[in-house]
Amino acid sequence: MPSKLLSLLNESGRNELESKLWEAQGQRCFICDKPIDLTLHKGSLELDHIEPLSVGGKDDPNNLALVHMSCNRSKLASDLRVARVMSRFGEIKEKSESLGPCHPNLGDVLAVYDGAKYDLNLKTDGQTVCYSLSEIGDNRLLTAPLFKDYLSGMQYFFIYLPIEYMFHDDRINPRAIGVNLHKLVEEFFKKRPQLHISLGWIRLDENAGKTKVRIFDGQHKAAAQVLLGVKKLPIRVFLNPDPELLLTTNTNAGTVLRQVAFDKSVQRHLGGTLYWERIRKYQQTLGRDEDDFAFSENDLLTFFKGEHREIKRYILDDVRDSITHNPDNRLKDFIDFGGRGKEKPLSYSSIEKTFYSFFIYQDTLDNRLDYKVDVGENPRQLEKDQIVRLMNIIAEEIYVGKFDTDLGTYQIEKQLQKGEDIPEGHLVAFRMSKEEILYNWLDIVKKIIMRFFLLQGRPVKEDRLVQYKFPETLWESIRRVIRNLAKLSIWKNRELAATAFGGKQNYDYWHMIFESGKSPQGFQVLPQGINLDDLLKE
Repeated sequence: MPSKLLSLLNESGRNELESKLWEAQGQRCFICDKPIDLTLHKGSLELDHIEPLSVGGKDDPNNLALVHMSCNRSKLASDLRVARVMSRFGEIKEKSESLGPCHPNLGDVLAVYDGAKYDLNLKTDGQTVCYSLSEIGDNRLLTAPLFKDYLSGMQYFFIYLPIEYMFHDDRINPRAIGVNLHKLVEEFFKKRPQLHISLGWIRLDENAGKTKVRIFDGQHKAAAQVLLGVKKLPIRVFLNPDPELLLTTNTNAGTVLRQVAFDKSVQRHLGGTLYWERIRKYQQTLGRDEDDFAFSENDLLTFFKGEHREIKRYILDDVRDSITHNPDNRLKDFIDFGGRGKEKPLSYSSIEKTFYSFFIYQDTLDNRLDYKVDVGENPRQLEKDQIVRLMNIIAEEIYVGKFDTDLGTYQIEKQLQKGEDIPEGHLVAFRMSKEEILYNWLDIVKKIIMRFFLLQGRPVKEDRLVQYKFPETLWESIRRVIRNLAKLSIWKNRELAATAFGGKQNYDYWHMIFESGKSPQGFQVLPQGINLDDLLKE
């Protein structure tokens, strides 16, 4: 909605208003709180209504703020007060993402807002809990009734807890806080109530002591409120629960029950955690030491009879998660784990449908878990290590130093159609990352590997391909093939922006192009079909 007030101001009047707001705001941008220099930033500043006119904000100088133009254009909310909160979260996000894909989380937000500092002093008589908040100057003895869940038998209580006593449980809830947090911030800012409180748990030894309150559910709602300045939150706290039961419950909520929108990568991480919990339970039940792995994946299936499907899923989740978050995996820097971003070229879903579908053995093994680990020939470990090495070669040949995350993926083909310039390396990486294209050229790499073993006279099983140790000569061939694939003229052909790359095609469409050089419509895309021998040439 246009501002009548601003439209009536001449240049002198506008400058005077900007100067007054600049002084009132401490010479800082209302949104990002970074300095404004009226001389150096001239032409890149804007005046905007704090409360939008469209929702009843007044067209009055008291409802105006001075902001950087870039902050105003990139804001996630029309109300500048909400935009300011989200700008703060953006800074937290930027600082914490280097810690891993499960960041930022509630713990990162609490750290910035002076939370997660103290263990809680608490004791119970079986009917109530009594606690003190003396570390923040509240010396009262506070009490809360203790309840018992009828079905699970777990005990719990409700507490109005200062954020100084709240800690995030990133083991049970490894999710990162997503960009949709701004919707919750807006809801709470509009004074709409919280409908579900956060869940936490404590471990209390011998009925009394200091204990951490670990929050494992409702972190988005908690983070939104903390960002808005809330210092105390209502929590439902479980007393001495089985953490593995909470982990399983939380995992099922985001997988089979679909009560929570867990990203696939988070599901795999939780599944991998549950796999190792089942291993520990197996060892403890049979009286084995923690370092005794003289049993197989199939032994676990037999032992956990009622969880046959779950155990198999957990095993595969652990393999996927170990590869994805291997600290040496260079490709992960180019994977969007949320699936909604526009900065990175690969989605996690595409990684599962290509790399993991082609190369991870989808069934359980009879080999002991510690089989030939000491000589580097354990089938599962080889599988993980060799997929990571393959990913690294692809990252080095296609993405590192070539794909620009600042330029991202948004409407690249449309930009080309408009005549805009896209760096060649970025364009190649972007186009080769499309799922239907990635699937087909990665299939070629798989064929090259199969062919190598065939020419060596070594019988290998296709579904266990990377569980066989690759010699260095094969790795050299794989790198050469990927390098030659990236050199294909098709990726650099800007005239194809409106045709072959103009919309989402299916797998068969690109299979035909790679096989014959022509699209299903008969359009010549490559001079000829891709020849494996040509790809192996220097």
